[in-house]
This record gives sequence, structure tokens and C-alpha cells, in this order.
Amino acid sequence: MDFTKFIDVFAYTIPSIIVGFVAYYFFDTQRKNDEGRRRYLLHKDAQKHSMPLRLQAYERLVLFLERINPSKLLIRIAPQSSNKLDYEDYVIAQIEQEYEHNLTQQIYISAESWDIITTAKNATIQMIRKASMSEKVDSANKLREVILTDLFDKQSPSSVAVAYLKNEVAEMWQ
Repeated sequence: MDFTKFIDVFAYTIPSIIVGFVAYYFFDTQRKNDEGRRRYLLHKDAQKHSMPLRLQAYERLVLFLERINPSKLLIRIAPQSSNKLDYEDYVIAQIEQEYEHNLTQQIYISAESWDIITTAKNATIQMIRKASMSEKVDSANKLREVILTDLFDKQSPSSVAVAYLKNEVAEMWQ
């Protein structure tokens, strides 16, 4: 008789265990789907609010690159004296100041873009220092002339960086 009771209990227990596992699987799948949907909606909402900030950061950084473009920078910043070293230091200080003013924008753009912007800034400074070391440069006006003449032959580092940023922004819309 005990064996019959055991079979009866077993016969009632197995279907309830199976139903329990199926219910657990169903509710776990439902919970994961709901969690995924909530994450998607939060991400979509966050992206809707962050997109204008990211675009504004790209705009500011393009403006920064345009401001440190040697052809525009040297026209905007006239020499105060004829001393080439004073002018070199002043122009480089202006570039560094512009850079520091835009440091916070790096959180809104990709690491590659920020590296390219930093490289463009450093290449521009190096271009100015290299021109200043030239033997034919003896005054601030001559320094301006040599730098601008060098730019006729090649693109400025700022132009290359702006092109990269434009491509990255274009990819955001695809």
C-alpha cells in the first residue's frame, strides 16, 4: 500500500514540477524581455537628449580647429612687436588657451576624435616653432609670412581634423 501511495504522490508531483518549470521559464523570459524593452526606451530617451549636446560639442571643436588654423590665427593675432620669440610665445599661448577652454567637450566625442584634435593642436604648435627656428625668420612679420607660405604647399593640421570630425558627424546620421 505504501508503494501505491508513493506512485500516487509521484503522479501528482511530476506534472506540478513540470508546470512549475514551464511557468518559471515563461516568467523569466517575460522579465528579460521587459527589462530589455525598458533599457531600450531609456537608451532611446537618453540619446534623444544627448544628441544635441554631442552635436554642440562637435560644433565647438570645429570652431576651435578653425580658430587655431594658422592661416586664420596669424591674421587674427597681429604681432605686438617685431620680436619673433615674443610673437611665437603669444600665438602658442593663444592656442593653448583655446584648447583649455574646450577640454570638457571631449566627454561628448569619441576618443579617436579627441586624439586627432590634440594632434592637430600639437602639430600647429610644432609648425610655428619649426618656422621660428628657420634662419630666414628674423622678425614677427617674417614668421607670419613663412608659416603662411608653408601652408600653400600642404593642408593645415586643423583642416585634416575638421574633415575627420565632419565624417564622424555624418556617420551619426546613418
